[in-house]
Amino acid sequence: MPDGGQACTEHVLRDLAAVVAAPAEALPELLAALLRVFVEHDAIVLLGADAAGGRRRGAGDPAFVEGVPFLDLDDLRRTLKPGGFRGGSLIVGGMPVPTLEVLSRNGALLVIARPRLQSGAEETVAQLWNVVALRVQQLADEAPPDYLQLARAASGVRMEVLTDLADEYSTTLESVLAVLRSSGLDDRAARTAATGVAAEGMVQLRTASDRVRTFTEEPVVSAFARLREDLRPLVRFRDLDVQFVEPPVDGRPLPSEVAHGARAVVRGLILALIDRPEVTRVRVQWGCDGTNLLIDMRDDGPRELSDAATQLQLARQRIHALDGTISVEATRGWGTQLSIVIPLDPPHPSAAAVAGWGLRPRELEVLQLLANGRRNRVIAGELGISENTVKFHVAGVYRKLGVQTRAGATAVFLAAHAPV
Repeated sequence: MPDGGQACTEHVLRDLAAVVAAPAEALPELLAALLRVFVEHDAIVLLGADAAGGRRRGAGDPAFVEGVPFLDLDDLRRTLKPGGFRGGSLIVGGMPVPTLEVLSRNGALLVIARPRLQSGAEETVAQLWNVVALRVQQLADEAPPDYLQLARAASGVRMEVLTDLADEYSTTLESVLAVLRSSGLDDRAARTAATGVAAEGMVQLRTASDRVRTFTEEPVVSAFARLREDLRPLVRFRDLDVQFVEPPVDGRPLPSEVAHGARAVVRGLILALIDRPEVTRVRVQWGCDGTNLLIDMRDDGPRELSDAATQLQLARQRIHALDGTISVEATRGWGTQLSIVIPLDPPHPSAAAVAGWGLRPRELEVLQLLANGRRNRVIAGELGISENTVKFHVAGVYRKLGVQTRAGATAVFLAAHAPV
């Protein structure tokens, strides 16, 4: 009979095996149960290394899982050291919630709400998350490429709405400042105080705009560095030399869905090459011409990568979802060359389509969030309105688009963004 310590270890290993074999929808609940051996908690939230692909998932208290702001999670992921952890807190529903924040080596974030830790358990939790995060990455890579098209369309509308909002408020506040600075006003003290308030409002608006842009964009150099880290465990124990050609440091930032999709494409193609023993070297190069992300891959195999290869087919689907192109060419003595071009700017709905919808600005915001998979409760939180108001806007969107379901509204939205 094994002693208590060995029995506990075997139990943890069995549960860990169940987590890494679980489908995406079951993984959070199983992980939460596994972690309770080391840390009691109210909820957990997972954010994959690529938000566009991994998405946010969670288990436990729905007020925390659904209420923690996406931008706050992204801030944590950017400030934590890969493989590290720390105690902290997040504001959810206007109240601070104590948290344990863990970032895996591959950049996936785990947030544990109201943790009650066993002594010294933080390191064990971090190591378990390093293992599970590899499964989270795999699930993101294996997801159907349709979500990239959805993220692509939503990204364009989101940034348009943000830009319009920023321009509108900036113009208003600048007008207020101009009036208050007028020498025709006598109340100097009131004018000074109002000027300070308006100036502070402009700073806050620009800060919020910068946070959203940081979340939805990624410097090309950082995106490429994350690709290198992603590939490290794939080739560590394989006889494959992966050579990297760095992108220009002044390249245009990549939209998050482009950065994620490009990494998923390259990872999948590397996996396909690993299975070919005749391939010993692969060169991966990224570039940016200001309009497109340019990816070039070459191997030293004696024959062309088969067009029937599953990973190549999946790569084509992902690239197509991002409105990109791929060409495959075999060169004698230098194996296969793959050239991939992915446009950085998402397709936009035509002015005629938008005018034909007849949506008000707030209804357009609601439609974008609907198409991005948000529930009414989450939409209300993101837009700062009540859930009943969201329902009112959703009904208006359905009526004006001539649909009766979210799926129908999303289909109209994506059709209007499809390339001509």
